[in-house]
Amino acid sequence: MPGFAKAKSEQALDALRAIVAEGELRKGVAEDAVCEVVPELFVTPANEVELAKVLECAGRMELQVAPRGGGTKLDWGTAPQSIDLMISTARLTRILEHAPGDMTVTLEAGATIAQLQSALAQHGQRLALDPLWPERATVGGVIATNDSGALRVRYGGVRDLIIGITVVLGDGTIAKSGGKVVKNVAGYDLPKLMTGALGTLGVISKTVFRLHPLPVESRTLSFPFHSREAANDFMLAITDSIVIATGLQMRTGADGRIAVDVRVDGIAAGVAAQTDTVCNLAGKVKPAENGNVWQAREELWNGSDGATICKLSMLPAQLSTTAEFVREGLSENASWNLVMNSTGLAWLRMDATDCGQIADVVSSIRNFLASTGGTAVLLRAPEAVRQKVDVWGEAANSLAVMKRIKEQFDPHANLNRGRFVGGI
Repeated sequence: MPGFAKAKSEQALDALRAIVAEGELRKGVAEDAVCEVVPELFVTPANEVELAKVLECAGRMELQVAPRGGGTKLDWGTAPQSIDLMISTARLTRILEHAPGDMTVTLEAGATIAQLQSALAQHGQRLALDPLWPERATVGGVIATNDSGALRVRYGGVRDLIIGITVVLGDGTIAKSGGKVVKNVAGYDLPKLMTGALGTLGVISKTVFRLHPLPVESRTLSFPFHSREAANDFMLAITDSIVIATGLQMRTGADGRIAVDVRVDGIAAGVAAQTDTVCNLAGKVKPAENGNVWQAREELWNGSDGATICKLSMLPAQLSTTAEFVREGLSENASWNLVMNSTGLAWLRMDATDCGQIADVVSSIRNFLASTGGTAVLLRAPEAVRQKVDVWGEAANSLAVMKRIKEQFDPHANLNRGRFVGGI
């Protein structure tokens, strides 16, 4: 790989062998690739101390580093310029402390979401977060990509559930923020900086989350609609009502079907009362019980690798107009699907084979949403589409601030260089 001479590779191997156990350092292979960029070396530290030593060594040797969790979202973001060393958190999987009375948990960043939820369920608790592929997605990776699903409408996103975080910086410095109690406000707000930063500021090693009780009962109703505008109005009516939904989404696509899914949780009496309110708001639209709809977002990734998938953000009142804009922008024979959260987040899949058309649609959606502060980010796209349209879109005035933050945390730009907005 350009910039990674053989002599440098051998020096790095020798230095890293002195830090990690035998078998935890190897050459990179095709399966490790990030947007088709294969790392030269791959290392798996055993704990936070080893992670810090590895990063200190990498910083001293000016290696380009890419953090890796479960590998579920390696194609998100811009392709890195190069990867000299990929650092995996696969061995940092311990749940360090669970305080059921305080409803907090401290764990290492390599633990999977499913592993965490299984342990918490034994105490009747959960992390109120539903990211993609929880069986493989790690805590650190979910934070770095800011991934959240339908539960966001009730409990907020990733950054709203973190109360403490430990990050190892590019020079090996271990930085901590927050604490083990919900009201702790000590230190800088690192969690918000690390959420969605795609590993460009530091490698997350530990996290403290606030927890919520598992619901006694949960019910999901799906309402069919003939127009997206009526569906959007129904969602806004629920949001403005006394209903406390833990899931509220619209599903629509090229087949013309439109459905709104509502989930309510709690004790039996509360669920029954909220269900009655939801049905009253729906009027003559009759619901059907359907608990599988919350996998709809994940199902967008099924099938052809040639699909383009975007994450959109908009005002909650713009869901129907955005869906209509997408429909009008694509040709009649193009396949597309939208899963739209009531918070204003949406995930769009387009299966059209004309990469030029897809690029034009993405650009037009960005222009359409920009006037109200909305965005459209490519999560998956063929290389031909990526060459025609920027993955992140226009960063506008925020880019200068982002660059200054990057300079403070990673002055030599060794961490995931080129992966984030504006080539950060």
